[in-house]
Amino acid sequence: MTDKTLEALHARLGIPPDYAARCSLPLQQECRALVPTEPDVFGRQPYLLREAQEAWAGMREAAASEGVVLQLVSAFRSVEYQAGLFERKLGRGERIADILAVNAAPGYSEHHSGRAIDLGTPGFAHLEEEFEHSPAFAWLCANAAAHGFRLSFPRGNPHGVLYEPWHWYYAGAVETGPDTEEKTAREGAGRA
Repeated sequence: MTDKTLEALHARLGIPPDYAARCSLPLQQECRALVPTEPDVFGRQPYLLREAQEAWAGMREAAASEGVVLQLVSAFRSVEYQAGLFERKLGRGERIADILAVNAAPGYSEHHSGRAIDLGTPGFAHLEEEFEHSPAFAWLCANAAAHGFRLSFPRGNPHGVLYEPWHWYYAGAVETGPDTEEKTAREGAGRA
């Protein structure tokens, strides 16, 4: 998608022209080398970048070996799919500012990269803050960095995105030390 096409899409959706400068989120390239994952909690076929899929599978298996169930709620999203999310919310009467507090603008979502996953666990509502009180979230905070994942939107992140304890991004192999793993998992680097 060209810059002009993205600008036109943002204008059509009512996304402010200074969105990128205000939120400081990087433009995300749409991944073209995707592989299928297991079906998500809704029975859909999600996709991820191969490296992220392999890390996700390893993390899910490690959690399961400790009695923790991690469920895939969402993975790759195209720019067009992200735009559709905005269109549906606008159609329901939601304000663009409110939408941008919970969804990155098309072109800026980590989900475009094929490296972002939204996670859930049985007994906790999907895509809700209550996930932070689950054994799954506690396990992720202690172990996700060892699998290359970080929490993208901790409380008070600099991007103006609401706290999302379910949204994790595969950043690749991470150096760990006494402070690194905890900081990487809990604080994240705050990208959409």
